[in-house]
Amino acid sequence: MDKKQNATPVIVNRKANHLYFVDETFEVGIMLIGSEVKSIRDGKCTISEAWIDIDEDKDELWMVGAHIDEYLFANRFNHFPARKRKLLAHAHEIQKMRKAKELKGCTIIPLKLYFKNRRAKLEIGICRGKDQRDKRQDIIQRDAKLELARVAKAHR
Repeated sequence: MDKKQNATPVIVNRKANHLYFVDETFEVGIMLIGSEVKSIRDGKCTISEAWIDIDEDKDELWMVGAHIDEYLFANRFNHFPARKRKLLAHAHEIQKMRKAKELKGCTIIPLKLYFKNRRAKLEIGICRGKDQRDKRQDIIQRDAKLELARVAKAHR
């Protein structure tokens, strides 16, 4: 088997940990068109501005705001880059997300997009927003950790 075939690119929402506290995560499937899959494999996708919407009538999850670039070689069979995409999850997971969104005032955002056994998977999280003070605390902790690593390296 070729090494390139085993390599699975991961698209990560780097803004998520800066802007939100992640309370709980779920792994869900995502319904994609062929040209979208090829574009994701090339790494031409952004999920940093996306969020998850719950359809109240049908108990369905939809990813809104994600941008998957058009695949260069798909010609007229290409996809619309900013369309809503249906997510596949268990009913009990959807109910849990709905309750968290209604009761706690949380939001649901995508954290990672990756391939698992040749299928596209999306890791989504139930998140609470951080205020400015929390963001500053994270920056202070990160700087302290870097300084500690610098001192430990110099000491060796």
